[in-house]
Amino acid sequence: MSALWQALSFEGLPLLILAASAAGIVRGFAGFGTAMVFVPIAALVVEPIHAILMMMTFDLFGPIALLPRAWRDGEPRDVGILGVGAIIGLPFGVYLLTRLDPIVFRWLISILALTMLVMLVSGWRYKNPLSGVMTAIIGVISGFLCGVAALPGPPVIMSYMSSPRGPKVIRGNMILYLFLVDILSFLVFGVKGLLILLPLTIGIVLAAPYAIAGLIGQRIFNPDKEHIYRRAAYAMIAFSALAGLPVWD
Repeated sequence: MSALWQALSFEGLPLLILAASAAGIVRGFAGFGTAMVFVPIAALVVEPIHAILMMMTFDLFGPIALLPRAWRDGEPRDVGILGVGAIIGLPFGVYLLTRLDPIVFRWLISILALTMLVMLVSGWRYKNPLSGVMTAIIGVISGFLCGVAALPGPPVIMSYMSSPRGPKVIRGNMILYLFLVDILSFLVFGVKGLLILLPLTIGIVLAAPYAIAGLIGQRIFNPDKEHIYRRAAYAMIAFSALAGLPVWD
């Protein structure tokens, strides 16, 4: 109970709830964007590893209600291939994360988020066919970025958006893949002895607002208006990344 009380009395909890709720809405209608929205804001009030542990926790429990639809709409086999690649890249990213200064991390996460956002908005895409090997390589890159900056989504979403897949399939695949990456992240962090009780408990507290926001995002998702949701997601990601820059300290 002491850990729960510490979590509920944590000074930065209101900001974390707001960030998790915004991330949940984006995840619900876009299928991705949780880390790009949550982590830059969370890093304002907690250490980098704590921010990632919180996100891993609520991102594991929060999207459970979204999984049935994602499984129907997505391609579980393709997601599995991405997961094989991710488990290779993850340990290297986590190793680098443990050696980053918090200020350096904040610069890194914001710059990476803004760079990925610019690439998404500009229309840059991976142009070659996505073979099984190429899909696994994208998973390795995604896993590394997940470990070092909690950003597994952008490499995958940019490759998917260059394919003939429709918005429903892309959204379903991203929800399934990011859920799988969370499980793999817990395994890697556990093996390296990096699971810390307080941020994990705060992550559990954040799971409820994140899940509710995710259902709201899913409820308003309409494939025929996908461009509207994408622009809204881009705007929220940009705001979060800019707000997380250390220049505002």
